[in-house]
This record gives sequence, C-alpha cells and structure tokens, in this order.
Amino acid sequence: MEPIQSAMKKWMNENKQMKQQFTQQRESVINDPDIQAILSEHVELDEQDINRHLMKLYEYQQASKNCADCPNVEGCKNIIKGYTPHLDVDSNDISLRYEKCHNKLDQEAQQKKEELVQSLYIPKQIKQAKLEEMDASSYERKEIVKEVIEFVQHFSKNNYHRGLYLHGPFGTGKSYILGVVANELKKHYIKSDIIYMPEFVREMKASIGDNQFQQKLESFKTAQVLMFDDIGAESISPWFRDEVLGAILQYRMMEELPVFFTSNYNLEQLEYHLSTSNRGDVETIKAGRIIERIKQLSKPIELSHRFRSSE
Repeated sequence: MEPIQSAMKKWMNENKQMKQQFTQQRESVINDPDIQAILSEHVELDEQDINRHLMKLYEYQQASKNCADCPNVEGCKNIIKGYTPHLDVDSNDISLRYEKCHNKLDQEAQQKKEELVQSLYIPKQIKQAKLEEMDASSYERKEIVKEVIEFVQHFSKNNYHRGLYLHGPFGTGKSYILGVVANELKKHYIKSDIIYMPEFVREMKASIGDNQFQQKLESFKTAQVLMFDDIGAESISPWFRDEVLGAILQYRMMEELPVFFTSNYNLEQLEYHLSTSNRGDVETIKAGRIIERIKQLSKPIELSHRFRSSE
C-alpha cells in the first residue's frame, strides 16, 4: 500500500503544481497590456470564453507585433515569418489572423525593384553599382554623373532621352556606369536589361535551335531601357549584325526606346570592326547603317582615366 500512497501523493503534488503553473500562465496572458485592451473593448467575453480561446491569446501574447522584436524577416520570431498577428472578436469567439508585417512588405518591395534590372552574364559588382560611389574626381567624370542624372530624370517623366555610347580603354568604369543607370532607374520602377555583348551573340545563336529566337529578339526590341556592354568584343557574322543587332536598333530608333553602349572602340573603330567578317569580306555600307543607328540612339562619350571608387 505504501508505494501506491506515495505514487498518489506524488501525482497530486505534480497535478497541483500543474494547476498553479496554468493559473500563473493564464494570469500572465490576460494581464498582458495588448490583450487587456482588447478584452476591455469586448465585455461580452466571459471567463469561459477566455479559457476556451486561451491558446490563441497565448500565441498572440508571445508573438512579435508590428516587427517590434524582429530586426528583419529572416530574424522574425513569429510562427509565420514576416507576418504580424491580429486578434479578432466576433460575438463570443476569438480568432487569430496573420498579415504581412512592415519588414515583409519592405522586403517584397525591394525584391520587386531588384527584378526590374535584368542582366545577361553581368558581374555582381556591376549590378550593385551606386551613383554615390561613382568617381567624380575629374571633369569627364562629373559630366558622366550629370548625364546619368539627366537621363533618369527625363525618362522617369516619360520624356525620351538618348542613351550613352561610352568608349575608352579597359578599367575606365564603363560597365559600372551601366549598373549605376540601371539602379537609378529601378528607383522609379523602370525596367532595364543589361547584356554582355559576347554572351548575347552566343545566346541568340543557341536560341535558333530551341525555337526561342523570335521571342528573345522581340524582348530585346521592346525592353524599356536596353544596355549593350562591351560591343565590339565579340566576333559576329554579317547575318547577326544585320538581322539581329540591326533589327533591334532599327526598331528602338523608330519607337524612341533608348539604348546604352560600352565599348573599347570609338565609333569609327567600331564601324571598321563591324564591316569586316570572319571570312575577310568588307561591307562598309551595312556597318555604316549600324553606326548611324547607334548615333541616333546614344551620345558618344570618351572615358580616358581609370575608374576609382569613391569608397
């Protein structure tokens, strides 16, 4: 009998402790200032109603409300990350509802902006370029900053403005400037496509085999702002020059859709490059047409000094 009595006594003590813990926890929940404010507005809720929905009230008490205890979405302490809880009372029923919090909404807005910059084989550094980190130590650099600001201001107000043809030796920051323009445009929710020209040639050639050529060609024709990085670095066929590059530039010229270019060549050198095929044929007239379209679409600017970050 003694072992049974001891076991019963132990069970009763543990049960008593559990009741005490439950009572303490319940008091903590219903005395929470946020919950008190809700209960005071709904006097129709009696003790039985509160006990029936105590787990919901406890979940609400433990949660971070309106990002108060969360640094960001990744660090959110709530059951559903990025969502803040709300208590709803309908007659004698209490329900718990979750809505997107400030951090979640900010994150989604930023992701939406990031999607506005499409890039084809562009380094991460270029995609993260910032206007405030551009080198403005020389007259030509200050002119570039001015051109970038003017372009973004005009285009964000639906006013057509020519792009830029940035040319100069390696290391002068031409590609970085494209990244700056793209990131400034996305602040105004304007989409831009940055394309590394040698990979663009390979991409378009490969798309012929998978029947996506026309679809891709149309997407480049109609992009809000198109940027060709390192034009002239590629070896292109007369077909690509006339039927792909020429078709894109012709369409954008007619529709007043801006294009940016970077190149190691000035326009005269680029014309010579485009006029010479892999087989040694020279087609100056067709190459000249491409150059005329580039002139219509962009303003040539030479960069002669090496780029240095303002950091």
